[in-house]
Amino acid sequence: MLPLAGQRIIAVEQYGAGPFGTMLLADLGAELIKIESAQEGGDFGRRVGPYFFGKDDSEFFQSFNRNKKSITLNFRAPEARAVFRDLVKTADGVLDNLRGDKPAELGITYEALKDVNPRIVCAHLSAYGREGSRRDWPGFDYLMQAEAGYLSVTGEPDGPPARCGLSIVDLMTGVTAALALVAGIVGAKASGRGRDIDVSLFDVALQNLCYLATWYLNDGVNTGRVPRSGHPSIVPSQLYRTQDGWIFIMVNKENYWPALCAKIGRPDLVTDPAFATGKARLANRGRLTDVLDAVLMTRTTAAWLRDFAGEVPAAPVNDVKSALDNPFVRDEGRITRYRHPAKGEIPMLTTPFRCPGETFPDQGAPALGADTHAILGALGYDAARIARLRQAGAI
Repeated sequence: MLPLAGQRIIAVEQYGAGPFGTMLLADLGAELIKIESAQEGGDFGRRVGPYFFGKDDSEFFQSFNRNKKSITLNFRAPEARAVFRDLVKTADGVLDNLRGDKPAELGITYEALKDVNPRIVCAHLSAYGREGSRRDWPGFDYLMQAEAGYLSVTGEPDGPPARCGLSIVDLMTGVTAALALVAGIVGAKASGRGRDIDVSLFDVALQNLCYLATWYLNDGVNTGRVPRSGHPSIVPSQLYRTQDGWIFIMVNKENYWPALCAKIGRPDLVTDPAFATGKARLANRGRLTDVLDAVLMTRTTAAWLRDFAGEVPAAPVNDVKSALDNPFVRDEGRITRYRHPAKGEIPMLTTPFRCPGETFPDQGAPALGADTHAILGALGYDAARIARLRQAGAI
């Protein structure tokens, strides 16, 4: 049994952050029912190009929606609200990633649903929260990175501000929302009472400042960019040149420093007053960069990594292709094939979870409304009633 087997989660979601979090819950065994509007063409992530498996089936959409079921429901129709409430009766949690003012408007809150299921947990993922002056503002990942300071600490000091190359705020907010929902469900099982629980892109982006925020709030330190993508306070922990490119070395614990010096044939650096301690190396970062570059440029990145393996924390600087063609990825099952109704199978990254002895689900993302009839039938709706809902534009 996967950890979340038997839990039913309803997702009123689209695009990236919400779907990423609920996909992880589906990986762990939850029955994940994705609600989409047929009138609006479903989750608009279905049409995010430029790469597609078919109509309304983008590779982007597949990346966020494996192992889910899809039901069409048009919240603008009164009949659809009744269907949603019937569905909530059977569920453990609801997760939405709507604009902050929308859950209350659509009746997707604990207050609106507790009469049909007092144990329901409603997790809300919005841009800026459901309260406050920005509750009705739209918001997206790159905007959060900009406002929360990420661009000021990314890139080279003499270059323009730079964002993280991935939608890291979306992804982390999805994970945070999934954790919040599971925590709420655990609490509801103990107390018999559900709740609302809120997560926002902005709050997660701000929380990710972590120790940089603590440094500023307590010591007034306004951390900026460091050359070679270096750590702001630990040296060496940055990019270095090799014979054929770059290598990232992270001596984040003091015992790795003599190990590095031994591996590169410079044991004298261990006792050199300019580099003997972390404080000294930080003060002499530029000098140490020149010294390490000179040594590391005598061999290729691959040669150094063979010598460092398991003793000095280091990594190659890959592009996306090299990252995915890495034998450590390919040979250990980190890419798998998911079942797809049109393509048969499609390769994608596997779940990041490991549950020894368990087999994870391997179903690709669903077609729009693929499970509407089955799910409504299980609720007791007969064919005539389903037909009437469709005629009314509710499904």
